Amino acid sequence: MRTRSLPRLLFVVLMTFLVLAELFPLVWLLNFSLLRSGDFFGSSILKWPNPPMWRNYADAFKGAHITLLFMNSLLVVFLSIGLIIACSIPMGYAFTRMRWKLRGVCFSFIMAGMIVPIYSTLLPNFILFKETGILNSYLSLILPYAAFAIPVSLFIITGFLETIPRALEEAAVMDGLGIPGMIVQIILPLLKPAIATVAVLAFLNCWNEFIMAVTYIDKDTLRTLPFAVVYFMGQYSSNYGAQFAVLAIIAIPSILMYLLFTDQITRGVTAGAVKG
Repeated sequence: MRTRSLPRLLFVVLMTFLVLAELFPLVWLLNFSLLRSGDFFGSSILKWPNPPMWRNYADAFKGAHITLLFMNSLLVVFLSIGLIIACSIPMGYAFTRMRWKLRGVCFSFIMAGMIVPIYSTLLPNFILFKETGILNSYLSLILPYAAFAIPVSLFIITGFLETIPRALEEAAVMDGLGIPGMIVQIILPLLKPAIATVAVLAFLNCWNEFIMAVTYIDKDTLRTLPFAVVYFMGQYSSNYGAQFAVLAIIAIPSILMYLLFTDQITRGVTAGAVKG
């Protein structure tokens, strides 16, 4: 009895430690967002805000134009997600259900996009966007966001498509459906968990993206939410409390999205792993 309970106890302790380690950055972020700027200097990891500086959030909304940046981020992210899903589903169907030359080569080429560093594409994309006239526009963010997300999305969708019985499509063909009708009426309803997974992962990546947003957008009216941190950075002094308040505001939608779609993410990611 004791030999069986000891590993279980160690497992519970280990899981508890991992949960606390995962939650600590959020606690730390919220804690620092309620401190005065002068309270940041010291050796303590966490400090009790006395009193809590809720004004940091008011300064964030007032000084960084949070509402405008939030709407810009919302527009860019949802258009990017729409483009990612619109490209990934037909591509996934073509790679899993159709037989054509160079299929394996093309799939491997697209999957190689997962290991391309973002920083290596900044300068080429900047020159390309400038030459084509889309620099300083929403399109200069939507296109690279979609390009970097499509390999992962395609990987998830192809894995999920492999779990769908081909007999359903054969029956649909006998009923007279073509490929577009089959994708819309048969495949899309079955792909809901994978689509939700792709959408949430794309949302998390695009919503928190900073380096491309700073490089390709130079107009204040087109800035996205992560840029709000820069408004409180100065050469000789910075409003650290407002910066952490901005970071907390940026993190809230991501946390809500993850909590709302946790089950769909698990089903979408593990669908390909349990096949066979």
